[in-house]
Amino acid sequence: MQAVFSHCSRFTGRLPQAAIALAATLLAGAAQAQSFDFDSVTRIARERAEKPYRASSDKLPADLAKLNYDQVRDIRWRPDRALWRAEKLPFEAMFFHLGLYQKEPVLINEVTPQGARHIGYSRADFDYGKNQVRPEAWGDLGFAGFRLHNHLNSSAYKDELVVFQGASYFRALGKGQQYGLSARGLAIDTVGGSGEEFPRFTEFWLVRPDPLSTQVTVYALLDSPRATGAYRFDIQPGTQTTTTVRSRIFVRPTTGSKPIATLGIAPLTSMFFFGENQPRKEDFRPEVHDSDGLMIATGEGEWLWRPLQNPKQTLVTSFATKNPKGFGLMQRDRQWSNYEDVEARYERRPSAWVRPLHDWGAGRVELVQLNTPDETHDNIVAYWVPAQMPAPGQPLEFAYELSWQGDEQQRPPGAWATQSRRGVGYTKETAAALRQQAQYVVDFDGPALKALPADATVKAVVTSDANGKVLENIVYRNPATEQWRMTVRVQRQKADRPIELRAFLQHDNNAVSETWTHIILPE
Repeated sequence: MQAVFSHCSRFTGRLPQAAIALAATLLAGAAQAQSFDFDSVTRIARERAEKPYRASSDKLPADLAKLNYDQVRDIRWRPDRALWRAEKLPFEAMFFHLGLYQKEPVLINEVTPQGARHIGYSRADFDYGKNQVRPEAWGDLGFAGFRLHNHLNSSAYKDELVVFQGASYFRALGKGQQYGLSARGLAIDTVGGSGEEFPRFTEFWLVRPDPLSTQVTVYALLDSPRATGAYRFDIQPGTQTTTTVRSRIFVRPTTGSKPIATLGIAPLTSMFFFGENQPRKEDFRPEVHDSDGLMIATGEGEWLWRPLQNPKQTLVTSFATKNPKGFGLMQRDRQWSNYEDVEARYERRPSAWVRPLHDWGAGRVELVQLNTPDETHDNIVAYWVPAQMPAPGQPLEFAYELSWQGDEQQRPPGAWATQSRRGVGYTKETAAALRQQAQYVVDFDGPALKALPADATVKAVVTSDANGKVLENIVYRNPATEQWRMTVRVQRQKADRPIELRAFLQHDNNAVSETWTHIILPE
């Protein structure tokens, strides 16, 4: 830019207006290029929120639209064309092709010290396999999403680290993990409204890493009929890969549409088909799930654990708190023998733990459990719902760390449930009596319990709602595992209503475990 002014200053008299305009434009462009950041995306999101929503076109070229699932899968990104590979940087980016289920294009840009540049679609970047298509006639088609690669597990190969694809979905991996649950940028009216709205990331900016970078940054613009948002993701790979998320959300004025009933912050989506608390006798596998429980660290200091279920009908429960310390959908069962699945390897699926980086105020963690007929459908959603919605045009800001955890994962400081089994052993109860009862055997482990002598007096504090009557609760140390086992038997008052149970272990009037809180579904 200095060259522009030096050259112009050689003229005598008045500087031509065209030159002034050109210089001003170049200066503004350079300033914008040098300062592209979270505020840049915020400006776009705020401007979008002030205007009516415009849906993107999902019309694909005719020859692309007719391809089936296997044919679309035959279109692959050429690894040698990966962004940042030629520069031998620690991260690389590859892009997904549009087709079939992924019809809405996203724009992708690269941010460098020289500014932000659009990355256009190019047929040379893809291998089309055996497909008979004419990509040279498609123009700048856009992409379906992207994935980032890094030396996560080996210095010889860059593994897939994180994927952004579909609506506002993304998922990541830590060392030795295998893809399982997903996160989302935002959830709108998953329950409570006239139908769920799926906001989508419409544009991304990938920040070029330095040669010694240990993390990579992605900016994203979110858009939907009733909200927009600016997002920043700082992704740091490791044994526990962390995604630090910063978001600014704008609610659109409700002109011709219903107000948002449920705004879900930091949503997590997972799958629970069956498990130890809900076995499936016709399946040889003991358990099938990507997550086995919801864990919450409330702002009041209590740790909660709710085992997941596959209900016959949609089940929505929530936990009110102020300034939560964290919540997550966890995969606590980490042994292959818990699943016996050679292909799925559910023991490698990550847990996802959300840790707020500032006070979130009053609200609730909401858990939605849907019925699924098999393991191919996600049926579990958890998110934070703020108590108050922002006014249109006013930003709602949230920052949190999302950790993708494996064998080393977030635990309560005292003790936690390691398994929750439903059923009875030998009993003198009649079959009719057993139909009105439910028994759970829950094992607990952790430093608070390991510190106790084997003959310590430990009791269970068990409570039930009005539909349940606690008939028995006992606690004893299991000499085979050196853990502590709680057995709870409860009688149902009305068969068509659920029962909510809460239980924790106590020693010398002090709680020494998390609170196990479970819903016994209607029969």
